[in-house]
This record gives sequence, C-alpha cells and structure tokens, in this order.
Amino acid sequence: MAATQRNPAPHTSADLALIKRIIPHRYPFLLIDKVRDIVPYQGAVGIKCVTSNEPHFPGHFPDAPIMPGVLIIEAMAQTAAVVVGVSLDLIDKPMLTYFMGIEGCKFRRMVRPGDVLELHVTVKRPGGKIWKFLGEAIVDGQVCAQAEVTAMMHEREDVASDG
Repeated sequence: MAATQRNPAPHTSADLALIKRIIPHRYPFLLIDKVRDIVPYQGAVGIKCVTSNEPHFPGHFPDAPIMPGVLIIEAMAQTAAVVVGVSLDLIDKPMLTYFMGIEGCKFRRMVRPGDVLELHVTVKRPGGKIWKFLGEAIVDGQVCAQAEVTAMMHEREDVASDG
C-alpha cells in the first residue's frame, strides 16, 4: 500500500488483545496496556500502568524502584508500532517493527511504581516500511522522557526461526 493511500482505520483505540494482534511483544516485554486517541498516519497515546511487580524493579533499584529509561523509550516505540499497524491495516499480519534510530533522547523525571505513563507519539514522517515519530512520555502532566524514533517494518516470515 502506498503511503499516500490513506483510508480511515476502524480502530481509534486498542486494548491489550488488539495490541497483541498488531505487535509480537509479550510479557515481560510488552510494555503498554492500551492505546487511545489513534489517528492513522498522525499519532496516538499509549498507556502504561507502572506496577511494583515488574521484573526490572528488584534490580533497578531494590530500595528505590525506577523504571529504566530504555524501557520508557521501548514503550514509546511499541505505541508507535500500534499506530503503524492501524494505519497500514497490519492487524493479524506477519510484520515486525525494528528500531533504526533514536535521536534527541532526554530524560526529565523518574517513573516509579504507581505512575500512569502516557506515551504521546506523533508521526513525523509516515512511510511504507520506514516511519519516524516524535515521542513524549508524560506522568501527571510532567514530561519524563522525549525522543525521536525511527523504525522499519519487516515481514515476519523473513525472520529466522528457532528450528
């Protein structure tokens, strides 16, 4: 499908079941709980309810748990992948989304258990296989992290299997 062909998408939000039909991530690496305000080829808001029982908190850090910055950016990228999946009608299709670049990444506030992380992603450059997004991670109206991410779509059958 050409990037200029933009049909209205049937989904303006995605619950956990729909997210799993779009991206292949699963526990413990599925980092978004839902996506709302999806506007194809424009953006969306991912939601991550940060809980104390997540596998990274015992080590990061035992007495002062803080969500690792790389996981915040990954959650942002997963939200962006849902936007691509809805925009290109890739639900139930064998596609993977790979990071190609992360630019201008800054961390502004710590994210802790009990926070509701909003992942605002805006399409900067839509494409067929390569997309660029601006992202902000926000808790209680405060920016926690921001970055520009570039990702590439790749057909899943091209991925080597474990045998």
